[in-house]
Amino acid sequence: MKINIAIIDDNNFLIKSVKEKLSLFNDINISFTANDGLQCIEKLPKHRNTDLILMDIEMPSKNGIETTAIIKQEYPQIKIIMLTVFDNDENIFNAIQAGADGYLLKETSPQLLYDAIVETLAGGAIMTPSIAIKALNLLRKPISFQPNNEDDIVNLTNREVEVLEQLSSGRTYTMIAENLFISPSTVRRHIENIYTKLQVHSKIEAVALAKKQNLI
Repeated sequence: MKINIAIIDDNNFLIKSVKEKLSLFNDINISFTANDGLQCIEKLPKHRNTDLILMDIEMPSKNGIETTAIIKQEYPQIKIIMLTVFDNDENIFNAIQAGADGYLLKETSPQLLYDAIVETLAGGAIMTPSIAIKALNLLRKPISFQPNNEDDIVNLTNREVEVLEQLSSGRTYTMIAENLFISPSTVRRHIENIYTKLQVHSKIEAVALAKKQNLI
């Protein structure tokens, strides 16, 4: 029996790379591909026989985490593995919350990717070892929103406040860049500065602390 796989990624080169990896296995069939979450959701009604989706995270229209949450509500039988280059704690936490069945990095070898697909369809929960360690650490030590010193005064620039406000609304780096007429790399630099000033390590912590200190 064929395993029907969908590949969702905004980079067509990476879609091609994943397809080439899976072409080594005769029981894998590519059900469809899409370049963002919205396309995926639109195509799914015509591909209800899809068994598993390999989902990127950072995409336009709807990112992978938002899309995963929607699909899990409407098509709970479809398994979803996050296949991404992002391995930060925030993405892992949000992906698990959204209902992802596994979390792999794109550098995963063809055989390991295939094995992960088979094991996930059998009810397993697969993670790249480095991701699994981060997930365990999140369980052992949940994300804390407490600043090092609540009396410290944090001075953010007007642009950093704008970026943080956009970030708090759930917008991706690309969307923030478009809204503020700056490049995604500039957005990333502002966010790095915000993290440094607030002494945090994720968007969740940054937004929670900024709201607590009335910065946004």
